[in-house]
Formats: sequence, structure tokens, C-alpha cells
Amino acid sequence: MISRAEPLDPRAFIERNLRLAEVPGLPGIRLYTAHPASGLRQVKAAPYWAFPWAGGLALAKHIASRPPTVRGRRVLDLGAGGGIVAIAAAKAGATEVLAADIDAFALAALALNAAANDVALTIVEHDLLSGEPPAIDLILVGDLFYTEKLAARVTRFLEHCRAASIEVLVGDPRRSPLPLERLHHIAEYEVPDFGGGSGREGGVYAFR
Repeated sequence: MISRAEPLDPRAFIERNLRLAEVPGLPGIRLYTAHPASGLRQVKAAPYWAFPWAGGLALAKHIASRPPTVRGRRVLDLGAGGGIVAIAAAKAGATEVLAADIDAFALAALALNAAANDVALTIVEHDLLSGEPPAIDLILVGDLFYTEKLAARVTRFLEHCRAASIEVLVGDPRRSPLPLERLHHIAEYEVPDFGGGSGREGGVYAFR
């Protein structure tokens, strides 16, 4: 009889295999972050939640250096991953921070990272791109334009949000699917690339 491996428990896997480490350039923010011995090959889906990405880092730096961007506002971190942008918004004084993702490991990482940083996040566990805009003031979008198909879905959703008078800020290192014709450049930050690689520029944009 062939025995089947027990499915991984996301929370237990993250606590056991990732290291809680301070994010470079963002004093006071710590995330469960992968390292060479983390065994991420055991995770079937791409473990994007296990690393800070360039766009999210740029957006988090922008918020940390300009707290009035989020202070007193209801904020959504769309495709939150490990939650670096959501945590930066909560620490900068947002009234409420929703952190949305659909991956079970990302959802576990969000809860663990929020607790590690002593912030309150409202974790949203379903795909918001197919529904109506939520009742918020500001959407923060880090690194969601990495494939043509996803970029098209995100763009359509953000168009609906702007029609509902919701402000949108995007963080991205100018990957090719990024709809630059819809964006107004606000700021630029030098940040590590995905997985801690060499530095690159991460832009922050307003979605028009």
C-alpha cells in the first residue's frame, strides 16, 4: 500500500522553516523570510509570500517615509503576500488595514507577520478581483503585474475602484506587463530584488 504524505500545515511549516528577520531599509518591521535551508520545494505553489519583493519594498518604504499617505484611512493591501505593505500601513496609522490573498501559505504568513509586528490586520481570504470594490479609501498594490493575464485582471479591477473614487498606489520595478500608460510616477526607491538579489529601482505610482 502506498502511503500518502501528510499535507503541510502552512503555519507550522513557516514557523519551523523560515527565519523572523528585520526587513532591510525598514527598521521595526520583521517578516518570516526564507533562507537556503527553508525547504520551499515542499510547497507546491510558488512561495512568493516568503520573500520581500521589489515593488512591495518600495511601496512600504514610501508609506513609512510619508505616514499621511495612509494615516486615518481604510486601506487594502491587494495580493498581500507576506504582508510587508499592510504592516507598513498599519504602523503608519491607517484606521483599518485589509490584507487580501488567496494562497493558504500567504494567509498563514500574514497572520504570523502581523503578530510578530504587533499590528492588527483584517485578513481577506478570497479573490477580490472578480467582485465589487470594497468600502475602503486606498488600495495598495505591490508586484501584481508580473504576468499579462494577471495584469489585465488587476487593471480592470483598479479601473472599477477608481470609478468608485478609491485612490490606488502601485509599487513595481517596471516589469513588462506594468500598464505605464495608466500610471503617474510619484517616487523611486533602490531596493533589493526578489529573494534578496542585487539592488534595483522600485517605482511608486498613482493609478489614473
